[in-house]
Amino acid sequence: MSDKERTEWLNENGFEVIRFTNEDVINKPNEVLNTTLTTLRNLPEAVKSSPTPPLGGGGAVGPEVGKVLYVWFDAPIGYISATKQWAIDNDKDWKPYWQDKDTKLVHFIGKDNIVFHCIIFPVMLKLHGNILPDNVPSNEFMNLEGDKMSTSRGWSIEMDDYINDFVKKENGGDQLVDALRYYLTNIAPETKDSEFTWKGFQEAVNSDIVGKFGNFVNRSLVLMHKLCAGKVPAFHNEIRDADDDQMLAAIASAKLAVETNIEGYKFRDALFEVIMLSDAANKYMQKKEPWIVAKQTNEDGTVTAEAQKLIDNCLHICLQTTANLAILINPFLPFAAKKMCHLMKVVDKMLEWQNAGKTNLLSVGYSLRAPELLFRKIDDAEVAEQVEKLKTKSDALKQASKEKKMEEKEKAAMAPVLEATAKAEIQFDDFAKIDLKVGTIISAEKVEKADKLLKLQVDLGVETRTIVSGIALHFDAAAIVGKQVTVVTNLAPRKMRGIESNGMILMAEDADGKLKFVNPDEAVQNGSGVS
Repeated sequence: MSDKERTEWLNENGFEVIRFTNEDVINKPNEVLNTTLTTLRNLPEAVKSSPTPPLGGGGAVGPEVGKVLYVWFDAPIGYISATKQWAIDNDKDWKPYWQDKDTKLVHFIGKDNIVFHCIIFPVMLKLHGNILPDNVPSNEFMNLEGDKMSTSRGWSIEMDDYINDFVKKENGGDQLVDALRYYLTNIAPETKDSEFTWKGFQEAVNSDIVGKFGNFVNRSLVLMHKLCAGKVPAFHNEIRDADDDQMLAAIASAKLAVETNIEGYKFRDALFEVIMLSDAANKYMQKKEPWIVAKQTNEDGTVTAEAQKLIDNCLHICLQTTANLAILINPFLPFAAKKMCHLMKVVDKMLEWQNAGKTNLLSVGYSLRAPELLFRKIDDAEVAEQVEKLKTKSDALKQASKEKKMEEKEKAAMAPVLEATAKAEIQFDDFAKIDLKVGTIISAEKVEKADKLLKLQVDLGVETRTIVSGIALHFDAAAIVGKQVTVVTNLAPRKMRGIESNGMILMAEDADGKLKFVNPDEAVQNGSGVS
């Protein structure tokens, strides 16, 4: 429900509503306070002294006690009432969520609502025995392709469009859902305004989750199948080196960093840490070069024992890193995490957070499935199509808005003319001379060489008349057969395109110039008089 609709409903139910824009509250606080105080001072004494029922409790603030509903007062109550309704629907108690001191209440908001969630709402909560928010993480604004998002101007991306253009396509699916999740988190306006661009979406997906994250997971599985018989190799501690230690430490460090950032509501930074771990793992693998080490062979062509141990250690760490990446990415890209579990032949329970940081998640000798790509690249044609689609939609709405304004301007200009051309007053006797009867159209056909004319046969009960009517641009001839109409029957005959017309069909014209038949609400006998 919009603010306007809500205000109308409240007014109809006896409330008085004071509203200010966010800009007024932030930039004109004195004006807001003065307006509010003036309104309060002008209230009847009975209203000022009437008791206020508790917020979220029994009773209602309503016209029966003459209450005034103050600015923004109705909106936050919705959070509490929604919780209460959910509790009722699920046979739970709503109060612990808002009144238990051990509950952690967090408000995720946009920067335009800081004043309300940090001052007004907390005051309301405290006054009525509810807990205060533990934190109010506020995001800045996200713009779109160089301009502010606006659904009214068509400068927006509708979720249905994204699903149809990406997810539901043959090469789409869940991976494209996660791709959007990744980009939106990656550019989340946590500390400053950000911008969504389709080119940026392409670069983020192709570079980060395809080129770094997905590439590492795929290489690890491919090399395991090629160099370790498709099974998790053992780790040979006796040849462990500094690079191995550094990579294992990176897993533990990433877990701590992701956890800390999530708990601090820095989701973008948390996601960055996951991608950085995959990047570090790629570099580790590249430095170890197990595919090169595999060229150290015996005379029979088999890899030497020393070389195999080096390969085992590298891929063991890479596979344990892959398992950790699945856990760390799960809060952000859940479909990818579950697909990784499928490839590793482990249950989703492995994704529980307490498993993050462990380096023994995959058992030695355990066989894994053949690799599958987690993500696909976004190509240039898709980007160009979306940019063009956005511009086309926006241009169409701009044109429609322009035409509407022109139409309104023309109507406004015509209003005095229409008023001036109102017909002169007549006496009742003049009106009584008109013979109006109800008839039914029994046939209709176009008049040759006359775009606007239809030739009608109208059954008037005691007779059938031919009437030529200028309604061809408004009605299909076949569609009006059987329609009851009101006819002026004593109008002098008139020839039109060589056809004698004996009467006139009464029509009404709406504001858009569309004609409507003037007819009875229910069918009546043909020939019935109209007075």
